[in-house]
Amino acid sequence: MKHSLKTGLGFGITSGAITTLGLLVGLHSGTCSKLVIIGGILTIAIADSCSDALGIYVSKKFEDRYPIREVWKITIVTFLSQFFISLSFIIPILFLSISTAVIVSIWWGLFVLSYFSYYVAKQIKARPLYVIIEHLFIAIIVLIGSSLVGHLIKTFFV
Repeated sequence: MKHSLKTGLGFGITSGAITTLGLLVGLHSGTCSKLVIIGGILTIAIADSCSDALGIYVSKKFEDRYPIREVWKITIVTFLSQFFISLSFIIPILFLSISTAVIVSIWWGLFVLSYFSYYVAKQIKARPLYVIIEHLFIAIIVLIGSSLVGHLIKTFFV
């Protein structure tokens, strides 16, 4: 797989899964509203994907070792992978009860993250279990923190 594809997918998939999961869990803890959660996911799919793609663009331009064509490929792959991973979390919200959808979404996000972590580990010749556990640990910390923030907002502002 080409460098631009690896870089863009690596950033887009991990950021899309973790950020969207954090948002989804936080909004569910604070509101339990399908409409709010879907609006949040759509917003983050657009805004965060654009923001991260621009961030990776600027970062790679500063490295000054990639031709502009390669920088644009990385940017586009980052945007598309993050955008579609984020949007994938809407599917369970649309078709399941909100509580079930959140559980399914958490499992989906952790699966995507685990699968990609396994791929990364194989590419860098690392022990897959270690890489998967490391990445899942970070995701779980984000989920716990987001849930706590959602509960705090619900407690103090609703």
